[in-house]
Amino acid sequence: MSIPQAPEDGQDGGDRDDPSRDLRSVLVTSVLSLEPLDEDLFRGRHYWVPTSQRLFGGQIVGQALVAAAKSVSEDVHVHSLHCYFVRAGDPKVPVLYQVERTRTGASFSVRSVKAVQHGKPIFIFQASFQKLQPSPVQHQFSMPTVPSPEELLDHEALINQYLRDPSLQEKYRVGLNRIAAQEVPIEIKLVNPPTLKQFRRMEPKQMFWVRARGHIGEGDIKMHCCVAAYISDYAFLGTALLPHQWKYKVHFIASLDHSMWFHAPFRADHWMLYECESPWAGGSRGLVHGRLWRQDGVLAVSCAQEGVIRVKPRVSESKL
Repeated sequence: MSIPQAPEDGQDGGDRDDPSRDLRSVLVTSVLSLEPLDEDLFRGRHYWVPTSQRLFGGQIVGQALVAAAKSVSEDVHVHSLHCYFVRAGDPKVPVLYQVERTRTGASFSVRSVKAVQHGKPIFIFQASFQKLQPSPVQHQFSMPTVPSPEELLDHEALINQYLRDPSLQEKYRVGLNRIAAQEVPIEIKLVNPPTLKQFRRMEPKQMFWVRARGHIGEGDIKMHCCVAAYISDYAFLGTALLPHQWKYKVHFIASLDHSMWFHAPFRADHWMLYECESPWAGGSRGLVHGRLWRQDGVLAVSCAQEGVIRVKPRVSESKL
């Protein structure tokens, strides 16, 4: 299956606000649609499985947040979440989500979620929800100046551009074809994509525009946060590998923990700029930080993650 072309739309989302034009986002109808089994007990199924054949971490984070959000009142919204991946997820069986109502306060409420497969926890999660409380104490960093998403190639077109380069080594050609064959429920446009010559001189930083495929609508703010949780794990840890990918090939990579802080309302089906950087890597681990910016320059979400990264040296190819 190939990655569909991104629909053309304007800065404000354009025709995406018309559900008669666009299909309902599969992230809402399938990935983040949990089956209630009992009070505070849900079952989640899978839509997209990475080539690693382990469950995508963003899916588990998003589904856990859906489960937690179902146990709080309509007037509170998530402001932070913190979680650990403790076992690899099995894509062949559903995930059970058990919610614990840890605390319900006047301003803040905390929910804990355990994701279980084969009778064992694979993931533990806590989220804090807050009632809206305006404050005069406000500030934020400035959004980076980058080309708009309308000026950039979509993921499929960029991969095709790389594949047309006759100097591309076969081992990279195979990897790019594998990526192109995956159909993921999000759209990506890379900012300042590197040329083949630049792959050896990359910093542990990247930026890309991202949004959910299909229409979600203004509707439920909680659902947009759940979709952002899914999106936030995509290509995130790979930021730590960018300076090293030409010298080493990945033997094993997986998220260990993941944290998010939600600052302002946003639409996950509108383009947002994902600014990612890795300030440190060592000890077979990598640390990454991320910021999701709305197109109007508002900082919507901050993220952090640490993951395990095990590599093997690349074998030099003979020039004969």
